[in-house]
Amino acid sequence: MTTPFSPPLYMQRYQFVIDYVQTYRPRKVIDFGCAECRLLKKLKFHRNGIQLLVGVDINSVVLLKRMHTLAPLVSDYLQPSDGPLTIELYQGSVTEREPCTRGFDLVTCVELIEHLELEEVESFSEVVFGYMAPGAVIVSTPNAEFNPLLPGLRGFRDCDHKFEWTRDEFQTWAHRVCREYGYSVQFTGVGEALGHWRDVGFCTQIGVFQRNFDGINWSMSNAERLEPSVYKLLYKVVYPSLCDNNIYQKTLVNEVLYEAQHLKQEWISRLNMDSNNNAHFYGPPFMEALQHGDACELQPVYQQGGSICVPLTRVWFSPRVRALCGSVQRLREELREDERVRMSADGMVVNLPADDEEEVEEKEEEEDIKTVSSVSKSVEEDWDRELGGYGGV
Repeated sequence: MTTPFSPPLYMQRYQFVIDYVQTYRPRKVIDFGCAECRLLKKLKFHRNGIQLLVGVDINSVVLLKRMHTLAPLVSDYLQPSDGPLTIELYQGSVTEREPCTRGFDLVTCVELIEHLELEEVESFSEVVFGYMAPGAVIVSTPNAEFNPLLPGLRGFRDCDHKFEWTRDEFQTWAHRVCREYGYSVQFTGVGEALGHWRDVGFCTQIGVFQRNFDGINWSMSNAERLEPSVYKLLYKVVYPSLCDNNIYQKTLVNEVLYEAQHLKQEWISRLNMDSNNNAHFYGPPFMEALQHGDACELQPVYQQGGSICVPLTRVWFSPRVRALCGSVQRLREELREDERVRMSADGMVVNLPADDEEEVEEKEEEEDIKTVSSVSKSVEEDWDRELGGYGGV
């Protein structure tokens, strides 16, 4: 069967969560019923300040099959993010109390609750809203009133659904949760009916719960996490980030070498074009500096013996280098401790080889470093294929 929605409804549900994350920027997010990790994959792609991303599902077979999709890409190593990100996958049930699930900013339960037995919904409510007590919870579930509009549908939308609530039933449960556990809720949804059928509501109904703090900044988000005692950890990966000193140093050196090589090639190209050149080339950054009155801070590239000398002030003029290192003084200190960069005695000049043989090697390094930007820019999000049948509705 083909879904009547475009984009498909499951994509609209994911986008709803992504939009929420972009707006409120929670640092710790846990997705229950993560199954094939589709939502986790979207969230780790967009990031938006997430530092800890956790998925929980009772089906370990599916998790083990799909966990590789959450591994860092080549571009994540070539262009590390500014902030940290850890992803964890657990086998476990949302009806079980697990200490390591406390202290989260956001809990998502996308098309999960209808897979529970009705008697388990009470445990679900107590665990998520009472025991875990996150800052916010997003719960989505089918709207039974919409079912007659789905062509060819008989019964529930999925053979594993134990129930499907009307809007009144869903809202009655949600308001009771709010009263018992100190939350407020707003109702919305995705998949709107057209024309005179609009009165049946959204195909997927969504409740967005926010914890009432009553003026007290109560939060465990900064508390030290406990080791899992009920759930089974299946997968954990720590993404490369500039918070790691080793990664920061490597990234900084790569950017410096790339910029120095770029300035060197500009100098050589200009020298070859002008036989009357006096071996001092004022490239575009330097001319820009002249226009802004910063020329006193910049020196021209020049050759001394077998080396092409690139002043550190010229390298630091690169926006990327400036973003990584806030001052020339700090940049000099960072580079003088790294043997991959050949510096002058005073630490104010980067020395690059001028001879052809070494230049070929440097050129290859430059192309490798340049890949940092090209790879990261070419990485695009690839939405997964639409789920078959009404499993995606």
